[in-house]
Amino acid sequence: MSLETPQDALESPLVTTTRGPVRGERRADGSSRFLGIPYAKPPVGPLRFAAPEPPEPWTEPLDATAYGPTAQRRPFAEVTTIPEPSVPGEGVLNLNVFTPAADPEAGLPVLVWIHGGGYVAGSAASPWYDGAAFNRDGVVLVSLGYRLGIEGFLHLEGAPDNRGVRDWVAALEWVRDNIARFGGDPAKVTIAGQSAGGGAVQTLLAVPSARELFRGALSVSGAVMRPDGPEAARAAARLFTSRTGLPATVAALQDLSDDELLDLQDRLGAPGPDREGLPPMLSLVPFADGELIPEPVLDALTEGDAGAGVPLLLGFTAHEFNMMPAPGPGGPPLPLLLGGLGLVGERAEEFTKAYADLDPAVLFGQAITDVTFRAPSLEVAEARAAREQPTWLYQFEWEAPVIGQAYHCLDLPFAFDLLDAENVTAVAGPHPPQSLADAMHRAWVAFITDQDPGADWPAYTTETRATKIWAETPRTENDPLAQVRALWHA
Repeated sequence: MSLETPQDALESPLVTTTRGPVRGERRADGSSRFLGIPYAKPPVGPLRFAAPEPPEPWTEPLDATAYGPTAQRRPFAEVTTIPEPSVPGEGVLNLNVFTPAADPEAGLPVLVWIHGGGYVAGSAASPWYDGAAFNRDGVVLVSLGYRLGIEGFLHLEGAPDNRGVRDWVAALEWVRDNIARFGGDPAKVTIAGQSAGGGAVQTLLAVPSARELFRGALSVSGAVMRPDGPEAARAAARLFTSRTGLPATVAALQDLSDDELLDLQDRLGAPGPDREGLPPMLSLVPFADGELIPEPVLDALTEGDAGAGVPLLLGFTAHEFNMMPAPGPGGPPLPLLLGGLGLVGERAEEFTKAYADLDPAVLFGQAITDVTFRAPSLEVAEARAAREQPTWLYQFEWEAPVIGQAYHCLDLPFAFDLLDAENVTAVAGPHPPQSLADAMHRAWVAFITDQDPGADWPAYTTETRATKIWAETPRTENDPLAQVRALWHA
């Protein structure tokens, strides 16, 4: 047996976690990344619909140089704007650590990133979630995978509710127990995510068992659906049965293949008049189960004390879903679609007058943008400001020349300072402004590090309603969203 150590082994960082050693990859800039580290057992067999369990310990170094399996089973192009690869395999409950220095004495702030994808898609393996720029600026980044769709969020007889939420909590517990070994400080964790991931952040603020696992929160285009109580969860389960002919039970679904489960999921998510009692867009989402999530998330954030004392930075793009096409000939008329979003009678008239300058073809998309993203986040900011909770609000307004809108997901490569990442030019055009990326990324780093995005971005209060406007020349405006507030919060 040779006693010589290969040169690449000397250069490859090795960290021993609470379950066993992992060997990562040293990058050209001196940072390191550790990919596909399991934080729970593979959710297969009896564990498919169970609460996450800690992984079995191991003794030999685990190769952590490639992304682990993803819960997303379809190619990213079919379901997401962001390039989010699907990686086959059973161990989908894994996470990635990007660190400037795997030094237990470093004590660096930590960003834990939860991907979006409507709770049915997305993956932590996206090149848009690379931690290089955060590492450059002294932040450890962790990105995590979690169970999606039916496996993560459908109310099932014989299974704990909110399995995807339980996965988030388990990953945060792993961070608490292990991140110091990678150079992070477990007392300086900020949770963040976009779209469904932003909804995850707001949800975690309302989960008592997660409260001590992070100190700050950053919600990007957070999607928290109403209604989201047990009634809505049971309605989704009934709809599942009526559309598929299968009972919403572990026994009925346990042995189905991934493809069979995805087919059932598609049938559940399709539009139709039988969706009464469910959110207008998403069927498989976190919901208040009375235990893990004691009360509806938006109620907890706006009427209760959820998130009290936790600095929160949140916002949205100006045209999140405006690109959603208007119904074609033979489709539902616009008034009917708006009515499904609560815009009826005088409210519908007020809405169309407020957006009189918009092409009628994008009015429904604007309504989805407001209902799903802008109005709920603004409601949270208003409620927190009334209680003098530390809150910062923004709207991303830089319009991509590709379609002339500031649409869903466009802000991420700016915040991550990754304008040269795969597919960015396809979304943002050939010359996205680096100065905007510099400013956004700097504000995120300041918030993660100091729990304040900087002196040029005042907190949101009921007196000024200061709001950061992310445009080619960033600025702060007082109450630029008065129209949205008047429309939706009257």
